[in-house]
Amino acid sequence: MENQSSLPDKKRLVEAALFLSAEPLRIEDLSRLTMSTVEETRLALNELSAELEERKSALEVKEDASHFRFAVKSEFDSFAKGFSTIPELGKSVLKTLAFISYKQPVRQSEVIRFRSNKAYEHVKTLVEKGFIRREEVGRTYIIYTTKKFLEYFGAPSKNAPIQGNG
Repeated sequence: MENQSSLPDKKRLVEAALFLSAEPLRIEDLSRLTMSTVEETRLALNELSAELEERKSALEVKEDASHFRFAVKSEFDSFAKGFSTIPELGKSVLKTLAFISYKQPVRQSEVIRFRSNKAYEHVKTLVEKGFIRREEVGRTYIIYTTKKFLEYFGAPSKNAPIQGNG
């Protein structure tokens, strides 16, 4: 009986955790956060999913590779993308950004040598999105991450302090 009475609170805690988390969460992590057993957490996830479906929400609980997250239902994707504050960066652009973050300050020529000629376009995109800045030095540029990079990804680079946005 005690589990039944506390389940709505667990469901709300799971909902809050999924809403606030920037990354998908494992059920074990959700269980720890809600001080529940894995079974109670699974039941809370199922009830939350059913509740969202019942009220015809635009959101759903998605499970991918044993990780849970909130997602906009596919029928609302094109509409919701216009409101997203998350810049759309492809995997290859993210790899270039990771290389820059790890090596900075780094010469653009080194980025291109490591990531291929496609990195010219990646660098252009990352500058436009405000994640990196370039300083011209001779015939190349020195690249740094920006405050926006730190705010968005939440961790400073290994080698250098985060530089200003401009």
